[in-house]
Amino acid sequence: MAHLRSRRRLALAVPVALSLTASLGFLPGVASAAPSAAPAVTAAAEDGPNLAYVVNTRTDRGTIASVKKAIAKAGGTVVTTYEKIGVIVVHSANPSFGPQIRAVRGVQSAGATRTTPLTPAGTTDEGAADYLSAAEAAKVEAAATPDSEPLEADQWDLRAIGADKAAKINPGSKKVTVAVIDTGVDDTHPDLAPNFSASQSANCAGGVADTSEGAWRPYTPEDYHGTHVAGEIAAARNDVGVAGVAPGVKVSSINVTDRENGLFYPESVVCAFVFAADHGVEITNNSYYVDPWLYNCLDDPDQKAIVDAVNRAQLYATKKGTLHVASAGNSNHDLDSDAIVDDTSPDDSTPVTRTIDPHECFDVPTQLPGIVTVSATGVQNLKSFYSTYGKGVVDIAAPGGDSRYQIPDTPSKNGRILSTMPNNQYGFLQGTSMAAPHASGVAALLKSKYPWLAPAQLQGLLKAQADNPGCPDSYDQDGNGTQDATCEGGKRVNGFYGFGIVNALKAVK
Repeated sequence: MAHLRSRRRLALAVPVALSLTASLGFLPGVASAAPSAAPAVTAAAEDGPNLAYVVNTRTDRGTIASVKKAIAKAGGTVVTTYEKIGVIVVHSANPSFGPQIRAVRGVQSAGATRTTPLTPAGTTDEGAADYLSAAEAAKVEAAATPDSEPLEADQWDLRAIGADKAAKINPGSKKVTVAVIDTGVDDTHPDLAPNFSASQSANCAGGVADTSEGAWRPYTPEDYHGTHVAGEIAAARNDVGVAGVAPGVKVSSINVTDRENGLFYPESVVCAFVFAADHGVEITNNSYYVDPWLYNCLDDPDQKAIVDAVNRAQLYATKKGTLHVASAGNSNHDLDSDAIVDDTSPDDSTPVTRTIDPHECFDVPTQLPGIVTVSATGVQNLKSFYSTYGKGVVDIAAPGGDSRYQIPDTPSKNGRILSTMPNNQYGFLQGTSMAAPHASGVAALLKSKYPWLAPAQLQGLLKAQADNPGCPDSYDQDGNGTQDATCEGGKRVNGFYGFGIVNALKAVK
């Protein structure tokens, strides 16, 4: 199943990420002089698996044309070319394609984006959603107050950040769109249809945008993640179901999941960032990590190419005015630590246990420069038991739910987040996947009020309006006498909450 933040994920600090720019030459066009003729490349026998690759070059036409010729000689087929950022998506069955193409003059980095062939794979699922039954819905509706949505009594998260009160002052502008880069959004849901922007939606699976009608929707009802995220951001206040943090803004869908195995491959995410930028999207929500590596280490040529390609795409979008918000992760890892054990990568074949330094191996896109990293909290405004954290890593925090230690006094008494699901349903999920859209919603409210703000300014304002509870005196959640996580920092900024928990009411005031 796609590796979504509601299951397990991570993040890192802007200063470290900025150092990546220098080490990799991420900005298109900063590499050495344009090449002359490409060296002779002889394709090996096509007896290997058919893999997808990203080939990253300078952005001048001469270099791109030369590299394309070398790709063909090496047994590669160009799927698409993003000339503005110098990223070429390629398929090749040549087992030596990576080393051969990296030797070509003008190629800055290149590598495979997966470890298994381009063939169908099985699908597995973890942590199924808790759907709201008709009987449970009736109980919640009975507790509804005047001027609230029918199921809002179960939305403790809106009240935690003042989003219910904020909606009465400013629900957000229709001129602001948040693109949900995810598993697709069911735009036919009655809570999402009023605010959905089809013109800013697409399916980017495989690296090429498909804008045909409905291509952006989830493949099956089990691909509910994106629909849930979209509802948290912009479910309309229309006397139906639930409400979003910014019920007046637009939401769009960019489906990036592989149809066969549900994974989020790099070429699909590159496509999504470029598409969002070129279609006037103000904010993207990223509640996932790019497969197949939980962390991408720069000393590995394939992983380095993935970091390079996705970073080029997100920087391109940022320059065009798009702010990116991403979930921190659900492993309860300290991303400012010296070492983390990763036993899940690669997730599209056989994982190999490895110990990585989170300052040198990066969760993508979360740890890329300029991206807002969000940790999760529960109803008590305490870090959720699963949420990844780290001083200088997390930018802000937002409600993501905590079904274990922070139970709200709501009709369902469910510590998770209630939102929209495909086929006109509603359900509870928890994770930093759910925290990010709350932050995206508040960012959309700020963008609605201050439409001229550039992404860096919007991020600064998002941090400024946050409320920081400071590090707790103790974080022994299970009461066994051992701290379950250590919060470093002070009241202004710390590892659990960054600059604080978002506040929608302060944002609109």
